[in-house]
Amino acid sequence: MSDQLKIKLSIANRVYPLTINPKQEEGLRLATKKIEAMIGQFEQNYSVRDKQDVLAMCALQFAAQVEQKSIDKEYVNEEVQEKLEALNDLLSQHI
Repeated sequence: MSDQLKIKLSIANRVYPLTINPKQEEGLRLATKKIEAMIGQFEQNYSVRDKQDVLAMCALQFAAQVEQKSIDKEYVNEEVQEKLEALNDLLSQHI
């Protein structure tokens, strides 16, 4: 347990104490900054009265980004597979 790090992150004016692996700190702090920036954008662009609504919109935005990356990766993998098969067919014809 001595290799754990205790940090505090502030999101939407609430402090969250965490005990983490030191390797996670940078990612968590960057994620916190992104969340805070997104909260600011939503509050500026929309008349949102409740922080819960803003946080739900942030969660949806981040989840959508993750899902889109997964979809894009799957598409790229399919495209690479098709090109490899075409290349393999060309090589087979010349051997």
